[in-house]
Amino acid sequence: MARYFDIHPDNPQRRSIGQVVDLLREDGLIAYPTDSCYALGCQLGNRDGIDRIRTIRNLDDRHHFTLVCENFAQLGQFVHISNAVFRSIKAATPGSYTFILPATKEVPRRLLHPKKKTVGVRIPDHVVTQALVAELGEPLVSSTLLLPGEEDPMTQGWEIKEELDNQIDAVIEGEAGTEPTTVIDFSDDVPEVVRVGSGDPTPFE
Repeated sequence: MARYFDIHPDNPQRRSIGQVVDLLREDGLIAYPTDSCYALGCQLGNRDGIDRIRTIRNLDDRHHFTLVCENFAQLGQFVHISNAVFRSIKAATPGSYTFILPATKEVPRRLLHPKKKTVGVRIPDHVVTQALVAELGEPLVSSTLLLPGEEDPMTQGWEIKEELDNQIDAVIEGEAGTEPTTVIDFSDDVPEVVRVGSGDPTPFE
């Protein structure tokens, strides 16, 4: 049964954030709100958590997982980024964008696109997400909480608890957006808008 945390959207309770992070460090899988929509998240080394995300969402090995980062210093450890691309991304960050970039050796192979060796990264504009990542001290491996056969992602914590109670370890109730991120592929240094979502795609078109 998933634990249920009601965390304040503007002033997250440190004790609750600490309890969620403890679950993550024990190889837990959580559902949490972001500035785009709800996401599933686990630690980088959590092989079981990554497999559970694939099962819940019915994903194949070409799916780009996203590393949700606290800041650019952290993001730069996990992807190769040129100066020109850095400037473009910095102008739109933090925000509801996911950027696909060539991964460094810090990224576990099972998270990489099998052919491109790329991974998604983002820095969200969301107080609770930022508090989680800061406390964890490393990126969260994440994927939009969009269930198979559904057109829209899940947006209510209590609904997620009812739907996925036996498949995840914790649900954070909180304010979330209602659209997935806009995805920009920078794997060849030239932006390609892969998915239009809550972030304005105009700067990358």
